[in-house]
Amino acid sequence: MAEEQALKEKELGNEAYKKKEFETAITHYDKAIELDPKNITFRVNKAAVYFEQGEFDQCIKECETAVEVGRENRADYKLIAKAFARLGNAYSKQKDYKNAIVFYNKSLSEHRTSELASKVKQIEKILKEEERLAYINPEVSLEEKQKGNESFKKGDYPQAIKFYTEAIKRNPDDAKLFSNRAASYTKLLEFSLALKDCDECIRLDPTFVKGYLRKGASLLAMKKMSEGAKAYQKAMDLDSNCQEAIDGYRKCMMDHHGSDPESIQKRAMSDPEIQQILGDPAMQLILSQMQKDPRALQEHLKNPEIAAKIQKLLQSGLIAIR
Repeated sequence: MAEEQALKEKELGNEAYKKKEFETAITHYDKAIELDPKNITFRVNKAAVYFEQGEFDQCIKECETAVEVGRENRADYKLIAKAFARLGNAYSKQKDYKNAIVFYNKSLSEHRTSELASKVKQIEKILKEEERLAYINPEVSLEEKQKGNESFKKGDYPQAIKFYTEAIKRNPDDAKLFSNRAASYTKLLEFSLALKDCDECIRLDPTFVKGYLRKGASLLAMKKMSEGAKAYQKAMDLDSNCQEAIDGYRKCMMDHHGSDPESIQKRAMSDPEIQQILGDPAMQLILSQMQKDPRALQEHLKNPEIAAKIQKLLQSGLIAIR
């Protein structure tokens, strides 16, 4: 008899809830709980009222009690899941996303729904973005940039990349950091990665000439002459007196119109420095190793002298790194 009366009180509470008569709804749910304290549905519904009223601490407290009562009385796992999900919703409203994730996952462990799984992914994105923003510190970024500059000057390009990467994490809106890292990638002949950083640099600051110069240099090294010419042209649009842009543009256009292997070889072999490099037995061995195993290149690039010679051959067009 008491259980039947409790269910009637619950229905009255539901009707009041739909009408947004929240205090009346709570009164009926309290009566239902008094009549049948083992039924957690009444507490979960009461928590829903607190949620709508913006009383999130009360909502959390009621849901926690609902879970305890449910465990004690072996309630349906779907009802336990509903209580946990409502706990997660309350924490989410308070922007306590870490606790929200905890209780959403507890709900999913009781009863998995695609809707809640999707909500968890959304909250995880929010948390990740919060962590990213909390990590930003322009002062630390500047320190890391200076360390990167020192490593770059020493020819330790992998270490420079590590410092520039940390600087970017600390200040992701600084276009120059991407330009600096692109320069390091270029030294290691990682032109695809350099190009990606150049594009991000340009996106952040479309007026930064160096971004276009380094993009042009990467494209030139990749034998993408037409695209390289466009990058250098953009640099000249920004600075008509930029000699590096003028020279790069001319080289792209010259190679674009006369890029047959015979012409490239003839032009390169007329350079005494190229002749000396190719005549060096050690360099011959290195070039042979590069053909057989491209991974060997990274080891050789750790030697600044060898790296400079490879760069010279690259610029001449005799070798290319894809």
